[in-house]
Amino acid sequence: MSTVLRRATASAAAIAALALLASCATPRDDAPAPGAEPPRFGDVEPGPPERDVLATGTVMDKPLDAGGRSVELCLGAVAQSYPPQCGGIPIVGWDWDAVEGEETASDHTWGAYAVTGRYDGETFTPTADPVLLALFDPMAPEDPTGGRPGTTPEDELAEIQQTVMDRLADHETMLGSYTQDGYVWVEVMWDHGTYQEAADAEFGDGVVIVQSVLKPAP
Repeated sequence: MSTVLRRATASAAAIAALALLASCATPRDDAPAPGAEPPRFGDVEPGPPERDVLATGTVMDKPLDAGGRSVELCLGAVAQSYPPQCGGIPIVGWDWDAVEGEETASDHTWGAYAVTGRYDGETFTPTADPVLLALFDPMAPEDPTGGRPGTTPEDELAEIQQTVMDRLADHETMLGSYTQDGYVWVEVMWDHGTYQEAADAEFGDGVVIVQSVLKPAP
């Protein structure tokens, strides 16, 4: 190899090494600042899903005090009165003529369905025919704990659960929370990992289990 070629090769290697060092030293635009504290649980909310999601719940069509009607998809608790009472995500384009199994009483119409659609953070728009919930065969959910009990003491779990509920008290996404098998379980309308990552960062891995009621559509 000639002297000129050896020098050119060495120069190229040196430039590549410098470029690699520079790329390692330069933080990404979306990376947290060095020493920055991660966001507290509840301070950051997940954005809406980018694809269709599957929801199972009660569709409630009820009159509004100001006139007109509201059709909502209830994902949380439903009061077992007659007619039942619940509130949820407004549904766009719901057609009772396209489904079966509904009931009507006292100017309320309702039914339980599995619905696939788009959730934009405020409304739910069906993109496929709803399925009567009694006929729906869901996939068995994966156990996020792997069947292993948690190791956090009960008194700490109670404190963490109260903190979680206080933080999400004003968030419409909060559906419920309970302690079981050594974990704090939190049910939210939608999460793609934002809540779970914040919970792990603040309370430790394997302490809080965040479950999204809306699931990615199969």
